[in-house]
Amino acid sequence: MSSVRITISKENYLKAIAEAESEGETVIAATLARWLAVSAPAVTMAIRRLKRDGLIRVLASGEIALTRQGRDIADRIRNRHHLIERMLTEIFGMEWYKVHDEAEQMEHAVSADFERKLQERLGEEEACPHGNRVGLDRPRDRRDRGWIPLDEAGGSVKVMSVFERDRQLLEYLDGLGIRPGAQLRMLARNYDETVSLKVDRKPIQLGRTAASKVWVAPA
Repeated sequence: MSSVRITISKENYLKAIAEAESEGETVIAATLARWLAVSAPAVTMAIRRLKRDGLIRVLASGEIALTRQGRDIADRIRNRHHLIERMLTEIFGMEWYKVHDEAEQMEHAVSADFERKLQERLGEEEACPHGNRVGLDRPRDRRDRGWIPLDEAGGSVKVMSVFERDRQLLEYLDGLGIRPGAQLRMLARNYDETVSLKVDRKPIQLGRTAASKVWVAPA
């Protein structure tokens, strides 16, 4: 493995596999094309390289799984992403809905020394500004903690985490006051595929697709 050259492209693919797993998805080539917004031929070539380098396994079903070495790389990049997001919010005061895109750019340039310094400065916080944890944290793991998607909730709830890979969604939710730590009250699930909520005593409507990206727990 020491002779394998790890490029930014390979890091992105490995991280995407780990992130898709954390969202409960079965990872196949089409999953990666969608997550990374790249063409099917580009994914096919990348899979061939990652398999050759011993970083992934491709099952007979077409499902893609990380090898131990591949997961080590994915976990390292995800941890750096997490630390950068926290640095940007906790040290520099950047808005929570902006930091994911910034971290995507910076995560590949962070050295092991700087990563260690960030860890020492920021400590062992489990959640990033979006409420998400480092490592494999699947929907069933969140449900085991008592969390549910907002579109399934009833009564008073607290926002625990938000899907962070959609900048437009994050800005939209922030404008409504829906962010990690916010207290909401579910009023109704409507026929038109919306949910009725109260946020800071203000009634709002939210589409169920957006609501399904928000994880909550009883307040």
